[in-house]
Amino acid sequence: MKRAFPWSRGKPELDQDGAVIIRGDLAVIREKRIEDAPDDYSWRVDDELARLDATRPIRMSFEDFLRYSRDELVYTSSTSKRLAIDTHDGKHIGNCMYYDIDQRRKRTELGIMIGDRDYWGGGYGTNAVDSLLAHIFTTTPMEFVYLHTLDWNQRARFSFAKSGFREIKQLRRSGLDFIYMEIARREWEERQPPPLPSNDSDDAEGPA
Repeated sequence: MKRAFPWSRGKPELDQDGAVIIRGDLAVIREKRIEDAPDDYSWRVDDELARLDATRPIRMSFEDFLRYSRDELVYTSSTSKRLAIDTHDGKHIGNCMYYDIDQRRKRTELGIMIGDRDYWGGGYGTNAVDSLLAHIFTTTPMEFVYLHTLDWNQRARFSFAKSGFREIKQLRRSGLDFIYMEIARREWEERQPPPLPSNDSDDAEGPA
């Protein structure tokens, strides 16, 4: 299957507990776990990361955040899917999600954050986005994936463009300027490498 469909590495595997794993060349996307909470908290209280995420750093205590995280794991939503990003050796370096899932219009919004600064600029974010897009377009009926990124964040805009997102329009929300970017299933499929030839050819040379 991986030979016939080169993008199949974005399709999910299952770990020993039955949780989804999406394995890319650099990054591994997996289900969220309560063990992620200390990393998540450190990233959510960080002023610079909050600015890049167009939000404000949280001010709650870690104990309150831990209770909130447990609730999110227990009471999941049908309109969003929260996931973690690991390196291949299992280090938690960020999070991603697709949310505002609209089953009628077949659209969903994508979000990503590489929280560990040691992994900025190393291609992990782009690889995670590529893998998540492959997962969405091969396992869900979604026809469009979109996102909003701050207009001054040139690095993010360039990274999303590498994954095939087109800049559609500029808009303003909550006093901030964003670029709305989008990719359609058809556009994503056109970007995929052609299938490799099958080994089961009827006209293969050599003795029968």
